[in-house]
Amino acid sequence: MKGKMRNDRFWTGVPPWIFIGAVIVLFPIFAIMTIQNIHRQNQNMTHLMLEKGAALIRSFEAGTRTGMGMSWNEFQLQKLLTETAQQSDIRYLLVTNENGTIIAHDNPDDIGLKHGKGLNLKKIAHSKTVHWRIVRDKDGKKIFEVFSEFAPIEQGMGMGRDHMMMHMWFQRGMNQRTDIRHLEPVIFVGLDMTSVQDAIRSDTRHTIIMGIILLLIGFSGIILLFLAHSYRAARLSLSRIKAFSDNLVENMPIGLVAMDSHQRITSLNNVAASILNRLPEDVIGENAETSLPAELWQLMENLNAEKGVVEKEIDCTVKEGNVIPMEVSATLLHDEDGTFLGHVVLFKDLSEVRALRKEIARSQRLATVGRLAAGVSHEIRNPLSSLKGFATYFKERYHNVPENQQISNLMIQEVDRLNRVVGELHEFARPITVTKKPIQIKSLLEGSLKMIERQASESNITIKTDFDHELKDVLIDPDRINQVLLNLYLNAIDAMDSGGCLTVTLSGNKTKNGAEIKITDTGTGISDNDLGHIFDPYFTTKPTGTGLGLAIVHNIMEAHGGEINIESRMGQGTWVTIFLPAAETRDEK
Repeated sequence: MKGKMRNDRFWTGVPPWIFIGAVIVLFPIFAIMTIQNIHRQNQNMTHLMLEKGAALIRSFEAGTRTGMGMSWNEFQLQKLLTETAQQSDIRYLLVTNENGTIIAHDNPDDIGLKHGKGLNLKKIAHSKTVHWRIVRDKDGKKIFEVFSEFAPIEQGMGMGRDHMMMHMWFQRGMNQRTDIRHLEPVIFVGLDMTSVQDAIRSDTRHTIIMGIILLLIGFSGIILLFLAHSYRAARLSLSRIKAFSDNLVENMPIGLVAMDSHQRITSLNNVAASILNRLPEDVIGENAETSLPAELWQLMENLNAEKGVVEKEIDCTVKEGNVIPMEVSATLLHDEDGTFLGHVVLFKDLSEVRALRKEIARSQRLATVGRLAAGVSHEIRNPLSSLKGFATYFKERYHNVPENQQISNLMIQEVDRLNRVVGELHEFARPITVTKKPIQIKSLLEGSLKMIERQASESNITIKTDFDHELKDVLIDPDRINQVLLNLYLNAIDAMDSGGCLTVTLSGNKTKNGAEIKITDTGTGISDNDLGHIFDPYFTTKPTGTGLGLAIVHNIMEAHGGEINIESRMGQGTWVTIFLPAAETRDEK
């Protein structure tokens, strides 16, 4: 059944006009060639028959001339004529005068009868040309008749003995003696055409058969040429489609794995190889159950049961035990006849998507917290001012009571601390605005370090610097960047409670075209669990910290279009890297 369908597709792929055009073009050509071949064969047969008849005439004339030279009598000449006519393909041999009266015949009974009706015997008797025609006998059979003048006596001979003998021979059966001077005989040779007709029919049949065969060969040749051209065009088209599909599969942004009906992997693109951490040459041709992660193979088994398309999000354990979240789509492949060909699995890594989702959720929570913080800070600041005023009033009024003085000072300190927390909360809640201008970053660093020299000295901390003096200006808001630097310095000093070294370096970053500041301390360091949350609001490891300092630092760096990265080792210290773009890369706001 499939073979028949393929054959139907093969023939239906050939347009009908190809068959019609091939017949219109080839049939007249081979018909003309066949007719010409038959005509040429007939001409050749006619030429051969004519040559044969002419040869018989010349032979009979030579025999007659020889017999006359040897003084043959009438009986001997008649015997020559009869013997010559005894050949199987000679029907008759006769001689007439120019009036058509038979004066010699291989059948003596026909002497005196008329022959050559419709011919101009007088003209023929005076012509050296050998003529022919086709006549029919009494039975309707065709006879090839060759005739010409009969000249057994050479011209120039007189009324010699030979001439007299011919005269006596030809007078038999005549009513009166024929005057030899006026005798202009014509000789006729009738040749049997039965064998010739059979040969012509055989050749004609052979020619027609060959013409039909050549026609079919030519017709088949045209069809084959068209099919060859179609095959070449289809092959070229398939080659282009294959190159396009291979390029598409290899460069598509999601992973693709294809399997045949025997569950062998036939295709694995670059993205799939990267996600699964497998080389294509290691898995192509291998069994999918042993080469693919168990979660993907389980999906294939469910697909076989459901007989459709499966779309799921799964956590897939790949090589070396890494778990990767994936969005997977799998389906079955069938050809147009419904034959099962295999499976196709498409999947993509959702790690970045999930991280982005978490970041969006975090941003939404922070935005909510920010709006809440703005409202809370506004509501708290006014009562704090009143509390600080009352505490100052009681301190001045009861200045002579030490216990009241102590309570009033404690109230004022706590109100100031609470006011500071509310201020940071308010600053974090509102959008960061920066006024950038070109600044010599070296001078800014030197000024910020002077502000912490006393505190560092009291904590037994040494400050070291390494500045690139040829560095170009950077485009920043100096007050905001100074706020960032002070916050990082103070965090470093707090981490070195037993003393240490604070190192600040300044260098250029040619790759990003800007300045790079590194702040390094030799403090206690940050644990790996805490390192991922240091920029989160309200996250702090200090007993008296608010958890907003680094969150504000991060917002300021984002507003500048810069970057901040922190690395740390427990017991070794922390390394903070800040990147700020050069002045010529951004327009001043």
